[in-house]
Amino acid sequence: MSTARVVAVDELVARARALADAGPRQLLGIAGAPGAGKSTLAEQVVAAVGPVARLVPMDGFHLAQAELRRLGRAERKGAADTFDANGYVSLLRRLRRLEPTSVYAPAFRRDLEEPVAGAIEVPPEVRLVVTEGNYLLLPEFPWDEVRPLLHEAWFLDLDAELRVRRLTARHEAYGRPPALARAWALGTDEANAALVAGTARHADLVVRLAEPPPG
Repeated sequence: MSTARVVAVDELVARARALADAGPRQLLGIAGAPGAGKSTLAEQVVAAVGPVARLVPMDGFHLAQAELRRLGRAERKGAADTFDANGYVSLLRRLRRLEPTSVYAPAFRRDLEEPVAGAIEVPPEVRLVVTEGNYLLLPEFPWDEVRPLLHEAWFLDLDAELRVRRLTARHEAYGRPPALARAWALGTDEANAALVAGTARHADLVVRLAEPPPG
């Protein structure tokens, strides 16, 4: 992995604001391993930039649970082949070309463990779309079509031990028993983390937060 630069969130917010000002619409991707804090950072950036920014996470393109069971992939949920990558790429293309009407994106509901269509509105006046997910920088088709659509890409790094603790706590919070939660964090999640680690070189910026947010 490329050497990560330690930065404060305020520095990243300033960079995102400058990107939004470059207009007419810019796409910022935040990649990283499971549990690195991508969602929290993306939420902080969007909140700080304000109404001209919108968060469109990759997680909205999880395949439905029934489809994962049909494909025999339910026990690997979160792996690269458990997402509708082509659908995600198509949405990014629509967002980048700045359509004259609102574009609607799906969101992933952790309480349901299912994606929900049309949950995120991106109106034409949005100048910065922030998208985050594990696989934004993967070089394999069709994920390799994501990076050229992003005006800027960041890779968020975090100490591996802290990541595993976060992931274990997250799985427990959503109902997995402690032993199963840790097994999932050390198994499926770590396999995905190993895959993602090699993609940092495709980012414009590889960072560690000076003060990583909790959870």
